[in-house]
Amino acid sequence: MTHIIAVTACPSGVAHTYMAAESIERAAKARGWECKVETQGSIGLENELTAEDVAAADIVILTKDIGIKQEERFKGKVTVRVAISDAVKRADAIMEKIAAHLAKAAVTD
Repeated sequence: MTHIIAVTACPSGVAHTYMAAESIERAAKARGWECKVETQGSIGLENELTAEDVAAADIVILTKDIGIKQEERFKGKVTVRVAISDAVKRADAIMEKIAAHLAKAAVTD
């Protein structure tokens, strides 16, 4: 099973952070993938990713509109950076690109 983890954060740390998290989770689960999203909003880190979450992840999605706290956790992982607006509005397209990448990687392994 494919495991996706993500961290969402936006400059104001309010609505888009949580809208992006919901959108990513919904799009990943629609494909039958495991997904956990950490939010870094105005009230701090929520649903914090564990070392086990990171170790099990096939792909890491990070929003790029603002710096992600503790980004060094993802060193060595395949990482996709997306705009917060794309995470909210185009999560299905992001998952499509990830699926294509994973399929290509499976062929070369």
